[in-house]
Amino acid sequence: QTVHSDISYTTTIQDNVENLCLACTKLYQVLNEENMLGKRFKRRNMLLKILYKLVDIDSDPLCLKLTKIILSMKVDGKNLLSVCKLAFKICRNEKNDYIIQSDGLLDCLLEVLRTEDLQKNNEALLYCMGAIKFMSGNAVLLNEMVKKGAVGMLLQLMKQINNIKENDRYFSNLGHLLVQLTATLRNLTDLAPARCQLIRSGAVSELCVALEQRMRDKDVCTYIVRIFSKLSSYNDFCTALADCSRCYILFLALLNKHQKQQDLVIRILFILGNLTAKNDQPREQLFQEKGSINTLISLFQTYHELDLNAQKWYQEKGREEKKRPKHPSEAEDVLIKLIRVLANVSVHPGIGAALAVARHVVDLLVTVLEYKSVDECEELVINATITINNLSYYKVKSSAVQDKKLHIAEMLLKLLMSNSMDGVVEAVRAFGNLSQYHEICDFIIRKKIHKFMIALLDAKNQDVCFSACGVLLNLTVDKNKQAFLMEEGGIGKLVDCLQDFGPSDWQLACLICKTLWNYSENSPSVASCFGEDTETLLMLLTSLLDAELALDYSLDRDVRDYHKLYWEREFKPVAEKLLDRIQNHQSLQL
Repeated sequence: QTVHSDISYTTTIQDNVENLCLACTKLYQVLNEENMLGKRFKRRNMLLKILYKLVDIDSDPLCLKLTKIILSMKVDGKNLLSVCKLAFKICRNEKNDYIIQSDGLLDCLLEVLRTEDLQKNNEALLYCMGAIKFMSGNAVLLNEMVKKGAVGMLLQLMKQINNIKENDRYFSNLGHLLVQLTATLRNLTDLAPARCQLIRSGAVSELCVALEQRMRDKDVCTYIVRIFSKLSSYNDFCTALADCSRCYILFLALLNKHQKQQDLVIRILFILGNLTAKNDQPREQLFQEKGSINTLISLFQTYHELDLNAQKWYQEKGREEKKRPKHPSEAEDVLIKLIRVLANVSVHPGIGAALAVARHVVDLLVTVLEYKSVDECEELVINATITINNLSYYKVKSSAVQDKKLHIAEMLLKLLMSNSMDGVVEAVRAFGNLSQYHEICDFIIRKKIHKFMIALLDAKNQDVCFSACGVLLNLTVDKNKQAFLMEEGGIGKLVDCLQDFGPSDWQLACLICKTLWNYSENSPSVASCFGEDTETLLMLLTSLLDAELALDYSLDRDVRDYHKLYWEREFKPVAEKLLDRIQNHQSLQL
């Protein structure tokens, strides 16, 4: 069958765009049905000349139809470049999304990516990739890309680009193509199926290669980091990224090279925070990279100074300007993410001990608590407090936290008095570690912080009670301070906590019993010691020491075994000693 064209190119063509669109649709159908797409149609050259003349008509719907036919005819060279430019022009106009969705252009563009030679047609591929990138901004088209295997095609193309080395004459031009490609991949990471494909197909290693080769290309680096940032919220990706040991040195190199590029810096810190959140391996790998802590300190100082300058500016302009925004500033946001990394790595015993003696780190953390109030930036203050708390756990020689402990306690007191419940909880936790020092215990009693801790036992919050009880336990180690528990109904509140949380939290129950044991150590009688709470405590300890009553056998086996082990090894010995003491006191009184 021969395809005939009775389309005449006249000055009245613009009045007949709809008819031309319809004719193009029919033409494509006939070519497709008769297997004459590609280079098999005898009158192909004549048809292409007609189609290219029609391209001059200023109509995106018509140009879309023409683009689809021309691409399907497998043009090459300058013809391929011109039609890819046309596709780019159509796709960058969001108003065309609807007609693009219904016309199958995506298939044609993906075919170009899949089949065309990278070096020979790199400019045409650039416009083709640019068109696809614009399409990926539309949710419907984005889903279509995933279904049509775009993830695999893009990774294959990236692999080809990565094989072109820096001394190759195509290297620079391909950087522009890589920008469009990585921008498209970033959009694809919003979809769960695409994320799974990226993780399964080894995208991490190819993205790391691209990052290493294009370190000087800020746009490529930014898009790759944005991809990693999005994917790092998922555990399986973090595992894959952590296994790519080169990633740490790459991230540190980027932080050093683009230190003041806030959008890049904050995402890298977010990735590092996610990587180091749960496992020691990434913590060790990051810490062991040469200059890693110096890089973080340098960043800390840079953004701390920026934040200080911004704060001074607001104070100076306070009478004229609007109030400072509630949300974190750019500098604050960087500091929040950076301190989170420090908090995470400090959980590792070796790293935490090393950071505890790193005076620059501790000084900067303390400075944050000095100049920043929780009302200004709650998350920043809380992150700094968490990190100080982590570092205060390590009793190492020359600990900068120990040297500054009284000053830190002053800062924590300010946080205790704030309206932030999260801030209060973190301050109490920090006091839990610091109250192991005699000077801090004196400070707590002098500032009447112990009354606040006792009051927190009424919070009916397990975590809050645990932290408060830790401080009270440390205070009762000093015989001269044990009487404070009689203030504010402390004994009764501890017994209430034991009753409320004992069976579900044997660690908390153990802390309470240890506190009561310390308190009662030098007491002449049960009556003077526990008073009206004696009988309640006696019955409670008796029931909690009965395995049949105390252990919850309805829990999952793993949780049940863990609870039973802690009950047997930690709670039971101290609870039995406390019970014996109460019973012996009662016997002596009788």
